[in-house]
Amino acid sequence: MDRIECVVIGAGVIGLSIARALALEGKEVLIMEAEDTFGSHTSSRNSEVIHAGIYYPKGSLKATLCVAGKKLLYDYCELREIPFKRIGKLILATDESEVETVNKYISKAAENGVNDLIWLNQKKTLELEPEIRCVGAAFSPSTGIIDSHAYMLSLLGDAENAGSIIAYHTSIESIEPDQHGFILNTSGSNAHEIHTKLLINAAGLRACDVANSIKKLDKALIPPSYFAKAHYYSLASRNPFKHLIYPVAHQASLGVHVTVDMGGNARFGPDLDWVPGIDYTFDDSRKALFYEAIRHYWPAANQEQLQPGYTGIRPKISGPGASAADFMIQSAKDHGLRGLVNLFGIESPGLTSSLAIAELVKGLLNRDVR
Repeated sequence: MDRIECVVIGAGVIGLSIARALALEGKEVLIMEAEDTFGSHTSSRNSEVIHAGIYYPKGSLKATLCVAGKKLLYDYCELREIPFKRIGKLILATDESEVETVNKYISKAAENGVNDLIWLNQKKTLELEPEIRCVGAAFSPSTGIIDSHAYMLSLLGDAENAGSIIAYHTSIESIEPDQHGFILNTSGSNAHEIHTKLLINAAGLRACDVANSIKKLDKALIPPSYFAKAHYYSLASRNPFKHLIYPVAHQASLGVHVTVDMGGNARFGPDLDWVPGIDYTFDDSRKALFYEAIRHYWPAANQEQLQPGYTGIRPKISGPGASAADFMIQSAKDHGLRGLVNLFGIESPGLTSSLAIAELVKGLLNRDVR
């Protein structure tokens, strides 16, 4: 049986960030990934937005890790020359009934330590984005966009340069704790048995499945798993927008908004479609619903210019009708198994929070091994 100091399960942006942080600290790290490349699921199928930290409850992990992660991420992008832009975001009040909600966002952002949001009246908003319809907006100058693939490639490069190894086509069959760590049995092209002292479950959409494979882990601590499918449409014509455009958020999502990629192209999404499993099929029958949502704030929208883009799935731990749950990061103080960290429900703002999450996990593991 092979032995290694640390195993990270999952090579999405969270797993790669954690592997990098541990490797740079001098730990021997093996990354296990079920797919044939890194970032195959949520990490590569999202809006690629660097969030400011506006919407999340004060003191929540989403709020604290997003705000801390945003600074770390911007600094990292500048250092590593990762393509990004502080493009800014407008959160629209499309009529007077939404003005109070948008102003609450400004107050909530300030509670989270985000103090750069400002209210713009209709005139000033239209000076920034002349084609939108609104009575005013909150402007977030620190919201940005990033090339997520380049970011993950850089994280992996850092981890490998520090000695980490990544094993693709490797799925977890069972995990058995012992007095010195964990015995992992894997399947796939790299099937083998391996012992590790430290184990990080950053499997994203499959994190609950991985946790359920851990013997002696109290299964009551594993949250329910829900799959929230998101569709994104691309704009087939010239992009008229210079900033990200967000409507007022709904209960479980931020609504169909406008994002701009690093090439300057506009895309619309995400919507919210609860599905029973991982399925990236694009349902183009949703175009009419998208069009109505977009036309609410962009009257010049043309339905024929909306082209199917891609889908993604968010790893939610709260289901239909419930408010969005906070990140759930469990360590030995929660489940009693020293050296194990489980990460559940790492959806948005996971990309923004990734480096801060890595620092948090590193601290939890270091406390376990003292």
